[in-house]
Amino acid sequence: MRRRLSQQTFADRLGKSKSWVDKVERGVRSLERLSTIRDIATVLRVDTATLLGRDIEPADTAERHEGVAQIRAAMSTYEMALGRPSGRREVMPPERLAREIAHAWTTYQHARYPHLIELVPALLTEVHRTHAQDPEAGRTLVVEAYRVTAALLVKLDEGHLAWLAADRAMSAATGDRVLLACAAVQLGQVLRASARARSVMLAAAYRIAPPDPDAGSPQEMSLCGSLLIQAALIAARAGDDRATADLLDEAAEMAVRVGDGHDHHRTTFGPTAVELARVAAAVELGDGPEAVARHEKAIRRDGWRWLPVEHRAAHLVDAARAYLHSDDHGNAARVLIRADSIAAAEVRHRPTVRDLVAQATRDPHAPATIVQLALGLGLV
Repeated sequence: MRRRLSQQTFADRLGKSKSWVDKVERGVRSLERLSTIRDIATVLRVDTATLLGRDIEPADTAERHEGVAQIRAAMSTYEMALGRPSGRREVMPPERLAREIAHAWTTYQHARYPHLIELVPALLTEVHRTHAQDPEAGRTLVVEAYRVTAALLVKLDEGHLAWLAADRAMSAATGDRVLLACAAVQLGQVLRASARARSVMLAAAYRIAPPDPDAGSPQEMSLCGSLLIQAALIAARAGDDRATADLLDEAAEMAVRVGDGHDHHRTTFGPTAVELARVAAAVELGDGPEAVARHEKAIRRDGWRWLPVEHRAAHLVDAARAYLHSDDHGNAARVLIRADSIAAAEVRHRPTVRDLVAQATRDPHAPATIVQLALGLGLV
């Protein structure tokens, strides 16, 4: 109406029928192609964003940066070295602090990263104070607090700070093979691009591995298998396909003994986790079709629905990379939208995933849903 266009004139300029325009206006037919929406915007002389709207506010990166700065500040205190807790308030009892750390892990596994960013600074402060008062009792708490901190910082692409958190966990775990294996899992996530880290993963894996696999506990095998997965992904990043396959096969044998639906030592290790790792490894090796085929098979497993939200969403991001490697932008957009629906923070608060959304949106036939998401993220 503002452009004084009749339906017929509008349809002619679009190269569509008047009936098509009428159905779109009445909501009988939906607009699902970005190319069509762009054509409409051109005819109406408006921005594409005007037609799609901005119902989703852009992610507030400033808040994320501020939260990371607070985590850095909390890590910069050295009450453990001083040997006494600062301040006059009472030190939090270890039992209560253990519950707070468990809550932080649950928050992570539900991919509530903005909330976890708020929790971590105070959590680290309390862990430092507890350890300063009772170093032996606070040791496990230090390892677990820095593990979840490292896992979060990896998501936020804060590599240097994540390495520092993982290193703190490793230092606190020294002398205890179980705690060392736990800390090494996060160290592997941080040092994925370092080929030298593979030997560290393997040393920790074989140190925790039971002498007799048939007599090993699920906890031991979960840690060992998770470390083998980390070593395999490091090998894949280095382009060593044979070592990658061998390590994942070894992890798969342990996974069968553990089974799906468990979360020993916050590893979510099991047969399905190994299959998802095979997808991630294929992506790292640049084999898009192999990764896609394994992804489509893995998500049909019963164990898929038992995995934490964070694990499933992170896998869908790997699947998006696989589809993009295969020049299938439509399916890449579809799995990114699915990841956003089950764990929005996995898409909206991870810089690398935002880049994938931007790539998927560049396709002229990208679905309107991914364009809407990109607009909400301020990417187009």
